[in-house]
Amino acid sequence: MKRFNGQRMATIRDVARLANVSVATVSNVLNSADRVSPELAGRVRAAMEKLSYTPHAGARSLRKRASGLIGLVVGDITNPFFSDLFEAVEDAAAASGYLVLLCNSNERSEREEAHLRMLRTQRIDGLILAPTGAVSMNRASLLAQLEVPVVLIDRAMEGLGYDAVVLDNRRAGFEATQHLIACGHRRIGLVNGPEVLRTAAERLAGYREALLAAGLPFDPGLVRDAGFREQPAEQAMAELLALPQPPSAVFATNNLMTIGVMKTLADRGLACPRDISVIGIDDLPWAEAVSPQLSAVAQPVRAMGEAALDLLLRRLGGTLQGPGTTTVMAPQLLIRRSCGAPAPGRPAHVD
Repeated sequence: MKRFNGQRMATIRDVARLANVSVATVSNVLNSADRVSPELAGRVRAAMEKLSYTPHAGARSLRKRASGLIGLVVGDITNPFFSDLFEAVEDAAAASGYLVLLCNSNERSEREEAHLRMLRTQRIDGLILAPTGAVSMNRASLLAQLEVPVVLIDRAMEGLGYDAVVLDNRRAGFEATQHLIACGHRRIGLVNGPEVLRTAAERLAGYREALLAAGLPFDPGLVRDAGFREQPAEQAMAELLALPQPPSAVFATNNLMTIGVMKTLADRGLACPRDISVIGIDDLPWAEAVSPQLSAVAQPVRAMGEAALDLLLRRLGGTLQGPGTTTVMAPQLLIRRSCGAPAPGRPAHVD
């Protein structure tokens, strides 16, 4: 309890209670937010005057916030990409005086929606979200009910007007496939995520564009949806190997699926690049410690997390207004030893 000369000092919660508004509304009035109606703003100012409330000069001068909490909802915390993303966001948030509430949707829309409802009760100041799927009326409604700035990360959703930070996924798919083509491969398997996710759809588009640029046909029989998960990727790789003409190279579009692909190859006694070449998206922490070292298209995870938080803080501070912006970050091709020329006995050319 705050006291001055023995008298209890009014708090922002006292003001909110007397004005019959939320703490966030009082904070918005204090920070001259345009979204507060004149009627609500008048009630808040009247309550402040009645309680002789004076906001602390330093406590919120640099942070236009109510709770100091930021929500972060990721798709799969077992995925190293999302764990690295959380670390980047948390470090940057701490430097600005915020705490991060981490939620894992486990790539399930119903769990994501439950997290959004919970975060509303926590009165978060802003949200960073890696959505589980495409835009839906229910998700759009839940996000609007939060009444806070939202930044989408890794996966954008059209039509909602939120800021987004994403990888140039089409370029990532193109560069990975182009590298395999440059090694001499003509039958290239693709282990991808569900096309309902824009990330997967764009990586598939990049794969197709690289084939087209090289004068190679697109064969849907070489494409498998493994849901961005490890175990389905093991099955997908087994299916590709069972084809009458199996691929001589495989492109897995995230790190968990790369692990699944490599497990199946190990189970079959196949080695890279002696028997088959493999490249993935996301640079695994141990990619250079295994034999062979894994080729990959790396995402700038830390930069993406920091950029998302910066956008959120600029929205909170009022220095960024208007329609949402999309920040597209460039991938980095890391050429190591898991890719080489087609193995003897494997078809290098399409009949």
